[in-house]
Amino acid sequence: MLLSQKRYSVPTDHASEDNGLAGPWMVSTRSENGPHCIQVPRPGKLCRCQPPTCPPAFTIIASLFRFFTEQPYSTSQATVDPNEMRKFQRLANKWWDEHGDFAALHSMNDLRVPFIRDTVLNSRNDHQLGSPLFGIKILDVGSGGGLLSEPLGRLGASVTGIDPLEDNIRTAELHKSFDPILAKRIEYKSCTLEDIVEETSETFDVVVASEVVEHVADVEMFIRCCGEVLKPEGFLFITTINKTQLSYVLGIVIAESVLGIVPSGTHDWEKFIAPEELERLLESNGFSVKAIKGMWYNPLFRSWSWTGNTSINYALHAVKSSVQGQSAPKEAPLETDRAAPD
Repeated sequence: MLLSQKRYSVPTDHASEDNGLAGPWMVSTRSENGPHCIQVPRPGKLCRCQPPTCPPAFTIIASLFRFFTEQPYSTSQATVDPNEMRKFQRLANKWWDEHGDFAALHSMNDLRVPFIRDTVLNSRNDHQLGSPLFGIKILDVGSGGGLLSEPLGRLGASVTGIDPLEDNIRTAELHKSFDPILAKRIEYKSCTLEDIVEETSETFDVVVASEVVEHVADVEMFIRCCGEVLKPEGFLFITTINKTQLSYVLGIVIAESVLGIVPSGTHDWEKFIAPEELERLLESNGFSVKAIKGMWYNPLFRSWSWTGNTSINYALHAVKSSVQGQSAPKEAPLETDRAAPD
């Protein structure tokens, strides 16, 4: 629905000088019968002009109803949590401070980049020397300032990084501009995953959601959207936090309140998700989980390592089914380093 200012002829006894804005405002709407308009008096003005012919009220209401109900993903189904956006808005200019609030994410690249690279390469018969991910289209969901998008781009991948915060995208664009090669390989968009679903379908070879799932409003909707944009047999990589007592003590109390590894209030324990639950959601939405690996952060050395314990952080690799509505083939055994949750 478009709000426009338009003047119609009015009786001279109530015409006034108002910087060209006198007269009624016209609200235009469009239906299957063509464009229509509704005359709305300007605030504080008594409009006595003759309106153009307008459709019955029920026609306008029906048009508006169709407009809102025919959207593939309504706002009530959005995966973006406004509260989470407010948290990260305050940190938008700090992404590339390797010793600041995102230091742990910088060092996490030592694990997650090789995890993605090696998994993709193991599925390919050949690759280009120096650019092993050349020809691979990757969607980096919740790309923030581009901490993961850039190393993937340097490996030759064509990366689309999306984030709902415009300030994050501006930071990512600025940092990318320092490297002409990345400028050609990475495209950033300030949008949601649902926006990408509306634009395209089965386009990407890989979708990455690193440290994102624990911040979304609807995990199952998020997974479903990932499946929509992935090609058949495409790869999904997730890193997130388990929902255990240990993850609460170490991931929130110690990491946020005591050591300040991440800013206080960054995480909500209620939004953490166990690998078993995440696996269930993935397999019920056309994915087959191939690997789940525990991750451990050493605050003394500020470094990450793989571990057999998934009770705090973990990484997951899943494959989309080649046939919609079915789970992906499970010819390979599940690679897992899980330990019993606390």
